[in-house]
Amino acid sequence: MLNKTYLKLSLDLDFVLIAITSSLKDYMLCHKINKNLAFDFEKIDDHEIYYNIDEDPLAFSRYHFFVEEGEMDYYLVGNRNSEGFLVPEMNKVDFFMIIQQFIAKDELDFMLSGLNKLPDIQVAAQINPAKLKSKENLIM
Repeated sequence: MLNKTYLKLSLDLDFVLIAITSSLKDYMLCHKINKNLAFDFEKIDDHEIYYNIDEDPLAFSRYHFFVEEGEMDYYLVGNRNSEGFLVPEMNKVDFFMIIQQFIAKDELDFMLSGLNKLPDIQVAAQINPAKLKSKENLIM
């Protein structure tokens, strides 16, 4: 019981979460975001989630972009792989963009608008991570 309480206290959900629906492969989506929104996403090690301690982890593609001014970390993480979903209750979502550190509302609105203008993105919308059942899977 004590461990469960400790785990809940240690979850840091202080990030902005954007759900993205797009049929593009991860690397093509990153290329288009980089080109059109002046980001610089680079591929990093996959994000691994253990659903069962006796099984191998599920790996989801992950890209990272760091902005020195404001020390902001942006991650783009795939929501699906051949074995399942990172956030199963969001199974219509293809990718998540996670923004760590504070982002001003007008900057966030500008970025969401830019993402939604890309023809290969069906929708990009902000989501409250605290309302997700599988929120712990999004901790980077």
